[in-house]
Amino acid sequence: MAAAEPKAPAGAATARRLARSCWSAFWDYETPKVIVVKNRRLGVVYRLVQLLILLYFVWYVFIVQKSYQDRETGPESSVITKVKGITSSEHKVWDVEEYVKPPEGGSVFSIITRIEVTPSQTVGTCPESVRVTNATCGSDEDCVAGHLDMLGNGVRTGRCVPYYHGAFKTCEVSGWCPVEDGASVSQFLGKMAPNFTILIKNSIHYPKFQFSKGNIENRENGYLKRCTFDEVSHLYCPIFKLGFIVEQAGENFTELAHWGGVIGVIITWDCDLDLPPSKCNPKYSFRRLDPKHIPASSGYNFRFAKYYKVNGSTTRTLIKAYGIRIDVIVHGQAGKFSLIPTIINLATALTSIGVGSFLCDWILLTFMNKNKVYSHKKFDKMVDAPERGAGPGPCASQDSTLTDPRGLAQL
Repeated sequence: MAAAEPKAPAGAATARRLARSCWSAFWDYETPKVIVVKNRRLGVVYRLVQLLILLYFVWYVFIVQKSYQDRETGPESSVITKVKGITSSEHKVWDVEEYVKPPEGGSVFSIITRIEVTPSQTVGTCPESVRVTNATCGSDEDCVAGHLDMLGNGVRTGRCVPYYHGAFKTCEVSGWCPVEDGASVSQFLGKMAPNFTILIKNSIHYPKFQFSKGNIENRENGYLKRCTFDEVSHLYCPIFKLGFIVEQAGENFTELAHWGGVIGVIITWDCDLDLPPSKCNPKYSFRRLDPKHIPASSGYNFRFAKYYKVNGSTTRTLIKAYGIRIDVIVHGQAGKFSLIPTIINLATALTSIGVGSFLCDWILLTFMNKNKVYSHKKFDKMVDAPERGAGPGPCASQDSTLTDPRGLAQL
């Protein structure tokens, strides 16, 4: 008689069933369960959220922001400027070669409108400027010989001498004499300055789209000689009067010409390259760049000197120039239809519509009276029937088919 095969211990079979049930959780498939909730207020909230999301993407994302386009910001740009006009001061006539600094015609230049001239300076000794700290004195003991003030005009000799005018004294210095405020003469050049014309030639290039354009149109010869800028009739005639630029920046020309200032000419090239190139036009705006309400940092001035020989000795004329500095700033962006950003934003829009379902589920599970009934219906699990003779393991789920005659209709 054949010997009976030994049976596996009951504990081992239970352990295998337990392991099989627990590991099966890693291979479960989850699918949404559709439940219709008969609640008008909740339905209005759901559709309203969907409508707001749809309007946001259609109007703002696609129409305003044009997110279906590939974009490039910061065009490659070239700026060439040219100033024309003459003016006069109390002593002479000034032309472009004298009042425009620097003369190269770049994107940043200055137009001199007022000067303070200190003529015939030579190297020697003279009273220090009263504007220099600790320059005033009562006797020679107040002046230290060899002292050099970085904000002064020379090296102190150790003598206390009378000032150029007035009853007080200042320390004597060795340097270019007389010092600036001791013999300077002010001259105003701004009488005809509002009528100066400024030609601003600008060309831009967007390398990503191989698109180039300039702010001057191809017209008959002589067009630029008889036109000035007008936003409607002469958009492509970039010749601006200095008075027009200052007025558009909201400044008073006389005050600005007296103390100087910095005006920005901003050229913006925002181009939709899905449209014809003729629709890509420059937009000009003007504003003051230096903070005029802060006296310590407002205004604009600089110094330069003209040297010459008098009887074999070097002499110079020192000029402190106040003027209007023009900064031409170019920026912009270009966009053109591209399939990749279109797909990305469409997918984002479709996904975002699901926010309405998430919000309504949260309201149902948190604030509704029948939230437990909804939770029981919403999160249901279906499992295969257990093997014959095998009891439910601790990791096995039960068939949760529910019968609720009242159901969610009472929500």
